[in-house]
Amino acid sequence: MKSTVSKVVYVLAMTFLLSLPNLSFAQAVEEKPSAMAMIGDLLIARPFLLAITAVGSTAYVVSLPFTLAGGNSREAAETLVIRPAASTFVRCLGCTKVGRKKHVLVDDAEMAATN
Repeated sequence: MKSTVSKVVYVLAMTFLLSLPNLSFAQAVEEKPSAMAMIGDLLIARPFLLAITAVGSTAYVVSLPFTLAGGNSREAAETLVIRPAASTFVRCLGCTKVGRKKHVLVDDAEMAATN
């Protein structure tokens, strides 16, 4: 019974996360993080934020009947799932603000092909 419940919670959380359109509307970021910031982000911040996203998703699914009855399911989703997921997945490595880089570095072969 316990594994069935955990599978259902997992499937609901993943379905909800994959259906979030807000994450695709990321703002452009103009930061230039250092190598140490990138390493710290990769080894410490991202795993921590991924765990927070998983815990928040589980808490959201568990609280969903109550938030639907109270009429604040969108606020609960924003606080428990969307913000942590955006901080985890829609942020350049080492950056402090959520968003995507405007310009992505390309290799010389791509650059020569476009010119």
